[in-house]
Amino acid sequence: MLDKKVVKLLNEQINKEFFSAYLYLDMSNYYYGKGLAGFGNWFKVQAQEERDHAMLFLTYLQNNGQEVVLTAIEGPDKKYDNFKTPLDGALEHEQFVTASINTIYEEALKVKDFRTLEFLNWFVKEQGEEEKNAEELIQRYDLFGSDAKGLYMLDSEMGARVYAAPSLILD
Repeated sequence: MLDKKVVKLLNEQINKEFFSAYLYLDMSNYYYGKGLAGFGNWFKVQAQEERDHAMLFLTYLQNNGQEVVLTAIEGPDKKYDNFKTPLDGALEHEQFVTASINTIYEEALKVKDFRTLEFLNWFVKEQGEEEKNAEELIQRYDLFGSDAKGLYMLDSEMGARVYAAPSLILD
């Protein structure tokens, strides 16, 4: 039996992950609309990852006999002034998600919920990768994005990203 506060936080995380998928789809749509299909693809793949993260949290709760509580997901309200704005927003959002997962981890540690800690370890590592990817994308945009040829090459590279489902065994 999982701790009630941990279950509440895990349920909230499900909705945060689904919102993340919405946010990244919104960013994807922005880039597609601006003719940058590679950036659009990159964020569409990111949205798929976030959706799967939500499903991992959902399945973890189900596998542990807990009620899953889904609430309404608000649509993103971000406006993008330029090609870099979504990149900065993505990093900021990943930092928010990292903080949220750390809060769940802290609570699970406090109540000695070692099963949940083990489950969350994958997400802690994943968030490190997510923040690093977002930071590198900003850095590369800063280096190459102001030049039309550089932006074209970066967009082409982003278009090559493919989705790979997470490999996490749930108990």
